[in-house]
Amino acid sequence: MVSFELLFPVSVVAGFVGAMSGMGGGVVLIPALTLLGVDIKHAIAVSILSIIATSSGSASAYARDHITNLKVGMFLEMFTIVGAIVGASITIISSTKPLYIAFGAVLLGSWAALLFAGQATWHAGKQDGFTRWLELEGSYPDQALGETISYKARRAYFGAPAMFGAGMIAGLLGIGAGAVKVLIHDLIMGLPPKVSTTTSNLIIGVTALAGTSVYLVAGLIDPGLAAPVVLGVVLGAFLGTRLLVRLTNQAIRRFFLIVLLVLAVEMIVRGIRG
Repeated sequence: MVSFELLFPVSVVAGFVGAMSGMGGGVVLIPALTLLGVDIKHAIAVSILSIIATSSGSASAYARDHITNLKVGMFLEMFTIVGAIVGASITIISSTKPLYIAFGAVLLGSWAALLFAGQATWHAGKQDGFTRWLELEGSYPDQALGETISYKARRAYFGAPAMFGAGMIAGLLGIGAGAVKVLIHDLIMGLPPKVSTTTSNLIIGVTALAGTSVYLVAGLIDPGLAAPVVLGVVLGAFLGTRLLVRLTNQAIRRFFLIVLLVLAVEMIVRGIRG
């Protein structure tokens, strides 16, 4: 059994990274727990449980700051919930080695896609008829720029099925798939980076709740492991939200890329080595 003294600070860092990047904290928590000797399936189960706490801690703050787009989040949640249930069911019957490699591959692919597409500054694009009908648009006060940014989402008909895939990855790997969700918001739906990150934090909590129900029934959630993890990620998420609103979109993107690359390589190497 891993001690509280080790679990709590690791969980604080995971919650901080999750809130700052929109990834949900599992990208730090799962590698850390497995390094501490926790079986990866149990690590995935407690990670997806902690994501609920991360999302609750950060999403409420972002909603209060009027950055999160609630309409976009609620529309896409319908697809991520179904995907999460499917993904969690696959994990339960899978062997552990492919989970390490799949975890790293998802992060590495997300890093490459974001790096390739992230060189240009965000700008508003033309909205299609279907997305306009859904009224997926909004504005937010940008403290770093000192102005209000208006935007309109687009291509919701591509974003919805892509979010099913993101939900499946979330349930499969217990990471919230915030990395994938942010990419879908950025590259497919054309949302500003801050809106992408904050709306992702809203969606991952609901997605994680669906996946957690599967792991709970399977008996993979250890209460002794879960308690310090949940406490830590809530504190870390609170600290992360306080910092994010004061940073520029470019700084958030750079932070996101560094975290993704380091953890992707580490998990792939561990999976190959067994």
